[in-house]
Amino acid sequence: MKFDLKITDTTSKARAGTITTDHGVIETPIFMPVGTVASVKGVHQQELKKDINADIILGNTYHLYLRPGTKILEKAGGLHKFMNWDRPILTDSGGYQVYSLSGNNKINEKGVKFKSHIDGSMHFFTPESSMDIQRSIGADIIMAFDECTPYPCEYNYAKNSMHMTHRWLKRCINHLVKTPEIYDFKQAFFPIVQGSTYKDLRKQSAEFIASMGAEGNAIGGLSVGEPAEELYEMTDIVCSVLPEDKPRYLMGVGTPINILENIALGVDMFDCVMPTRNARNGMLFTAHGSINIKNKKWEDDFSPIDEMNITFVDTEYSKAYLRHLFVAKEYLAKQIATIHNLGFYMWLVREARKHILAGDFTTWKNKMVKQMDKRL
Repeated sequence: MKFDLKITDTTSKARAGTITTDHGVIETPIFMPVGTVASVKGVHQQELKKDINADIILGNTYHLYLRPGTKILEKAGGLHKFMNWDRPILTDSGGYQVYSLSGNNKINEKGVKFKSHIDGSMHFFTPESSMDIQRSIGADIIMAFDECTPYPCEYNYAKNSMHMTHRWLKRCINHLVKTPEIYDFKQAFFPIVQGSTYKDLRKQSAEFIASMGAEGNAIGGLSVGEPAEELYEMTDIVCSVLPEDKPRYLMGVGTPINILENIALGVDMFDCVMPTRNARNGMLFTAHGSINIKNKKWEDDFSPIDEMNITFVDTEYSKAYLRHLFVAKEYLAKQIATIHNLGFYMWLVREARKHILAGDFTTWKNKMVKQMDKRL
């Protein structure tokens, strides 16, 4: 993997760059649609490529480990071939799902014992097994195994958890040295900064992660319930420490406004279930605010879903028709809304990139934040 930093904005820390992988080039800043179980819910891979035009998507190690399992993925030749996706993929380490989905897990120095949310069977993840699973999945970018602390989190717990995450990181790196890639392409490895919402811990963790010299770095444990101001403060602290010549990935963030504000702080990569999950519940994101398409006010509104016409669904269908589909509980409603939201998120980060390159990012960002902070 190669990262080229093209330009840094003069009025903020926003950056435009490119990440080159064996499965293609990713222009940053970038948003990664979440493909939990080898599928971005409700969207064909062809739509992801031709209509939404995602440079990279994300897969979940925890879910793919449980279903279909590493044996099937290896037999298929890896996740790219299994799901017929020839662009880059990033996998998380499985850590976040272990903590968020399992009500019955036990964490110790060796790893995490957890119960499957599917059938209740017991499993054990270690830093080493997480690396093995991600080798089998075959993503272009793989993540270190870490503990994602909740919010709020007591200081001593956050501190001890951070140090354990650092020890786990060393185990991940040592194991990767012993286990080469399974498929005929290279995998890049990103460690994860932790430390909850404590400034000193975040700085300490960022310094440790930076010292590892990895190909890219991630910021975890945020967007877990903390106020937006704390999210931005922690991101700012971490980005001021992480090396400028490596991509920075803020995990699990967020709203369109969150994304723009964090681009301004120096983040290059984002992922979040919000555009797809909210779409399935009838919330549409637009450049002028959010729409609850289920509201009665749209019942006889025959104007296009979005005049901006970012994806084909925006002008192919009316608001009234989409509302009708949701009321009638038609599957097509969720598909249309998902394509719209993902298309908008991709437009937003690409527009941000254009303005970073043009030198007027901050002015544009401030205007967009004000516009989008509305319910239509």
